[in-house]
Amino acid sequence: MAQEMTEEKGKPGLRRDIDENLKRVYEAAIDPEIPDRFKALLAQLKAQQDGVRNNEPEGSR
Repeated sequence: MAQEMTEEKGKPGLRRDIDENLKRVYEAAIDPEIPDRFKALLAQLKAQQDGVRNNEPEGSR
């Protein structure tokens, strides 16, 4: 009987830990970190695009 009560008391903590871990996994899957090399490539492309736009005649934008 004492073992059953100990197991029951431990379940809420275990469930909380499982919930927190599931939330972390879900958030990581939804919002993956973009690798630094991709960020650098995106910045280069944006700079090139901005440079092309700055060289266009005013009426063509």
